[in-house]
Amino acid sequence: MMGPRDMLAHKARAAFAPRADDEPVPSPCISVCRMTLDRSHCEGCFRSIDEIRAWARSDTPQRLVIWNTLLERAGLAVAER
Repeated sequence: MMGPRDMLAHKARAAFAPRADDEPVPSPCISVCRMTLDRSHCEGCFRSIDEIRAWARSDTPQRLVIWNTLLERAGLAVAER
């Protein structure tokens, strides 16, 4: 069974894969929506509350910044596009 970090790494490959300009960056949400005890970030997607709130109104570059930030927070390799 894959854990949250494994699931995130899998979704990150899709987030940074080449795609059409009008195709949105996929959300990092893995449906494990639970904040850490210190409320610093989600235990599933590793986004902060502010990053979760900003996602819907963010454009592609902003979403990729969020992706790189959460990958770093999760201790996973930061991707580049």
